[in-house]
Amino acid sequence: MSESVGFIGLGIMGRGMARNLLRAGFPLTVWNRTASRVEELVAAGAAAATTPVDLAAKSTIIITCVSDTPDVEAVILGEAGVIEGVQAGTLVIDCSTISPQTTQQIAARLAEKGAHMLDAPVSGGSEGAERGTLSIMVGGDEQQVQRAMPVLQAMGKTITHIGGIGTGQMTKLVNQILVAGSMMAMAEALLFAQAGGLNLQKVLEAVSGGAAGSWTLSNRGPQVLRRDWRPGFTIDLQQKDLRLVLQAADQLGVPMLSTSMIFNLYRTLQAAGAGAEGNHALIKALEQLARIEVGGSSPQDR
Repeated sequence: MSESVGFIGLGIMGRGMARNLLRAGFPLTVWNRTASRVEELVAAGAAAATTPVDLAAKSTIIITCVSDTPDVEAVILGEAGVIEGVQAGTLVIDCSTISPQTTQQIAARLAEKGAHMLDAPVSGGSEGAERGTLSIMVGGDEQQVQRAMPVLQAMGKTITHIGGIGTGQMTKLVNQILVAGSMMAMAEALLFAQAGGLNLQKVLEAVSGGAAGSWTLSNRGPQVLRRDWRPGFTIDLQQKDLRLVLQAADQLGVPMLSTSMIFNLYRTLQAAGAGAEGNHALIKALEQLARIEVGGSSPQDR
């Protein structure tokens, strides 16, 4: 069956993902709450929908990639939402990071209309979205995962079917625990190196290729040294994900010692107005405690 794809949500991640679907040759209809973001995709060959319900009527596969649980509920279940125009047999793929329980509830509502759903949150930052190298964690029916595979492969490199609906979201929360922890480790390490008067560029070169190396260190470490806070993923979105982690951990009775501390450090940055900066700006919270600026002058220079 030839699939026509609809894409809702053209933010930091979504616009790169949608562009890769166009490059792969899929007929694409797009909608975004901020209408101006649609223009570059339309110029590249996509069609514009007037509402999510309009997009649903034109698509056999619908992808959503929006900020938070209420946003997904709004575009799928809300007024003029996908559910009002979805056809029996349509597949909805949610690439947002939201509550696993809400994911299951939305899937049940879509099933009442004869539609299918996969939860397929992504990881890899804006770079992965642009390059089509995202890691995609998928929950849902095996048959629908196979149907979705050509679309997912246009956007991602590592695609893993985890289990039933909601398991993709749970796995993304595992991912975010690891992301936050690696960001904290990088921040502490660079602060330590700065305080010790080391050449930070040489430190990155020395440790990135060994056991301490990581995606975070290689991709975000150089940004920290340049004091470049442009987001691959914003603090506000990181906080939303960590809030979901802590809520789920509370329900499961699992201690989240490091994650809860990092959540509170990010909260201080949000209070300082830094929520739109990249999540690697976590280091600023430690800098405030130490009165040291990484990439600035070392204590020996003062």
